[in-house]
Amino acid sequence: MAQAGVDELFDVKNFYYLGLYQQCINEAQKAKVTDADKKVERDVFMYRAYICQKKYSIVLDEISKSSAPAQLQAVRLFAQYLSSPDKASSMKALNEALLGNVDVNNLMLPIIAANMYYEEKDYDSAIKALHSTESLEASAVTVQCLLAIHRLDLAKKELKVMQEKDEDSTLTQLAQAWFNIYVGGDKLQDAYYIFQEMIDKNQSSSLLLNGQAACFMAQGKWEEAESVLQEAMDKDSNCPETLVNMVLLSQQQGKPAEVSNRYISQLKTSHQNHCFVTDLQDKENDFARLVLQYAPA
Repeated sequence: MAQAGVDELFDVKNFYYLGLYQQCINEAQKAKVTDADKKVERDVFMYRAYICQKKYSIVLDEISKSSAPAQLQAVRLFAQYLSSPDKASSMKALNEALLGNVDVNNLMLPIIAANMYYEEKDYDSAIKALHSTESLEASAVTVQCLLAIHRLDLAKKELKVMQEKDEDSTLTQLAQAWFNIYVGGDKLQDAYYIFQEMIDKNQSSSLLLNGQAACFMAQGKWEEAESVLQEAMDKDSNCPETLVNMVLLSQQQGKPAEVSNRYISQLKTSHQNHCFVTDLQDKENDFARLVLQYAPA
């Protein structure tokens, strides 16, 4: 979000974007802001960091369903969506909130909406939700969605918009790295260096390390990928992206089946709604039906 002068919440937001969620929470808790809007913005990022740590109960308990500001209500809805097995009711509540949203200053609702649609793999709706929201974060999410639907041409245009606004921002650099990974080839090394520069300036996070691992795996550099993924495991042994990448790495390296099965079991236990798990379960169900179909009578 563009701000005139010094942004007193820069570190709070930057930690969040880098995947350094505990640092984001710590910085938010000690940030001394007096402006009411800034307080809401600080709390928005703090509670989003709690969501990324899967501490949904903190968000649901501390954000009032009736009296909290609209931007925090949007954050609460996301926590409700992620924590509840009843996704349909949360999506219904989201659609009603979007229809009733007349507050042009509520920039968080479109971003939360896009994230929820992204989780549903409804990328077109995610892009539409962000259409009239002008912020670097909205553009970054748009780039992610466009890459997910293989619209490299439109992603390149959106990335250019970000670069014209602020080429050096963390979000612009991350979007550039995602774009480079999608393009592949020589661009993979460029993406790796973007992640490395962020680590050097700040510190490593699961998000940044998995980005580097993706670069290595796309180049067939499995030993290098294993090194950074092991560091990611040390950071957070239950991060779903790390576990998925460890599954792929174990299979590519020809490790015993029980190694990758162990990671898959952990994913199924802790991240039942992750796209990797749902896709895998769909394939397992299809296979089971085929076995029954061709089994001897």
